[in-house]
Amino acid sequence: MKNKIKVSAPGKLMLFGEHSVIYGRPCIVTAVNQRMRVTVEVTKDSGIELVAPDVGIKSFKASISTPLDKLPKGARFVFAAVNNFNRRFKVISGLHIKTQSDFSSKFGFGSSSSVTVCVVKALSEIFDIEVNNNMLFDICYRSVLDVQGVGSGFDIAAAIWGGTLYFVGGGKKIKCISKKELPLVVGYTGIKADTATLIKNVLELRKSNRKQVDLIFDVIDSVVERASKSIVDGDFKILGKQANLNQGLLDSLGVSTPELSNLIFAVRYAGAYGAKLSGAGGGDCMISFVPNDKRISVGRAIEKAGGKVISIKTGAEGVRIEK
Repeated sequence: MKNKIKVSAPGKLMLFGEHSVIYGRPCIVTAVNQRMRVTVEVTKDSGIELVAPDVGIKSFKASISTPLDKLPKGARFVFAAVNNFNRRFKVISGLHIKTQSDFSSKFGFGSSSSVTVCVVKALSEIFDIEVNNNMLFDICYRSVLDVQGVGSGFDIAAAIWGGTLYFVGGGKKIKCISKKELPLVVGYTGIKADTATLIKNVLELRKSNRKQVDLIFDVIDSVVERASKSIVDGDFKILGKQANLNQGLLDSLGVSTPELSNLIFAVRYAGAYGAKLSGAGGGDCMISFVPNDKRISVGRAIEKAGGKVISIKTGAEGVRIEK
């Protein structure tokens, strides 16, 4: 048994298959080089003390049995992760947990999932319990569902495996299709997306238009398959065209915004192969697949259109122990 350990896991960026993945369909997600770092230390106390300045928690302490809805929002994923680990392996101990993020939670890079993965991985190392990636996914996915009630798990998978993944909702299939960096330029609209509301809106749309929405999802599936092959083949012109198609389909689901559209059209006119929103929509980030000689002009186009270029690298390493 170890007394203290530090773990890090990457954030994620959704490339293709937003929203449809929640209904058990495929998507493509990539791990990004901005990481969540978590230090877990065993203490003699019975409770859990959390220090998480990135989510406004200077110091918070509570019993592991505290109901999740009674905890600060920034603490719920950590406590759920500890609870599910304890439940599975019958290990209980006082803990001091400190989190530090390379990225702002406002960008939607999956900080909640990354911290969940870090905590469970750290506990497995501290208590010398062998947990393979599939078991790690199961525990972390259960923890996310305990907090959110809904989710597909693609962000959990990205944090664990790293690289660029072909993922089917709920973890039915997880396949690494590339570990190389993709030619991406990412733009941020300056608007924090409300993921839960957007997911609910698509759910309501599907309830009243089941046949049409499922047909849209069918086409998104075909885009994901073509995009996956394009990534494997390194054909980024085709990949850009799939991004444009996926954006049109997401538009039809009502999750895009004028701010996202402004950035997307700006980068297309600036020479990008293609562009689309990334994630739930409603603001947040857009992505563009770009030739190397157009990266500067595309970045300038994002800024001129009122956005901010976010510097990231894709295909990052998954969860790891830090020294």
